[in-house]
Amino acid sequence: MNTMTLWHISGWEFAALAFAALLVGFSKTAVSGANTVSLAIFAAVLPARASTGVLLPVLIAGDLLAVRTYRRHAHWPTLLKLFPAVVAGVVLGTLFLEWADDGAVRTSIGAILLLMAGVTVWRRRRSDAAEATDAADGRDEPDAVTGRAGRLKARSYGVLGGFTTMVANAGGPVMSLYLLSAGFRKLGFLGTSAFFFLIVNVGKVPFSVGLGLIDGRSLLLDAALAVFVVPGAVFGTWAVHKINQRLFERLVIAATVVGGVQLLLR
Repeated sequence: MNTMTLWHISGWEFAALAFAALLVGFSKTAVSGANTVSLAIFAAVLPARASTGVLLPVLIAGDLLAVRTYRRHAHWPTLLKLFPAVVAGVVLGTLFLEWADDGAVRTSIGAILLLMAGVTVWRRRRSDAAEATDAADGRDEPDAVTGRAGRLKARSYGVLGGFTTMVANAGGPVMSLYLLSAGFRKLGFLGTSAFFFLIVNVGKVPFSVGLGLIDGRSLLLDAALAVFVVPGAVFGTWAVHKINQRLFERLVIAATVVGGVQLLLR
């Protein structure tokens, strides 16, 4: 069966999806949050609601590669603190998807992308000092975030992260902001993020199946796209210590804004 015919997509559209899958692999092993561009591409090529179900297994493939690469650097106390709030956010996102039609989902994805672009800009400015410290001491463990304020922060980011990842697979910038604010350095950030999104994304599968977002038709397209995640992850693993991250994040922000505006105007 021809997957492109099944989804009524052209060769150029499949190439765009393949590039988005490659970018997923790169973002999971190098620059977290870069897959917001992949989200925009998937939602532009496919029906917005269906795109979230097709993208999820592709993200899981990237998560598996990231866990394999950075498994020694995960910080489990942080993960255990976040998960209860994330579950609540995923449930809220599921209820929203049950109610929302394709137009509402597309508008929501566009708005979330623009919001996440703003969050990333703010994160970039706040993290300059942390990056300088990272370069100086090479630490990859987070500073402790304790007390009532720390628990409130974890719950707030957890609920927002769960909601955005369920509705639009766009939880990356939210969790990146939380991990940086908690004092994570590069390797600890990547390792903790890898396990977080693997567990969360796998946990979203039953919800997505129940909503009809994942079925045999979507999995056929996923099988064709998953192979492109691997070279992206390999390149990301090589590039993580070499890439000019500031320039790349600026490009990601610009592409995210363009994608978000395109979805809102579509």
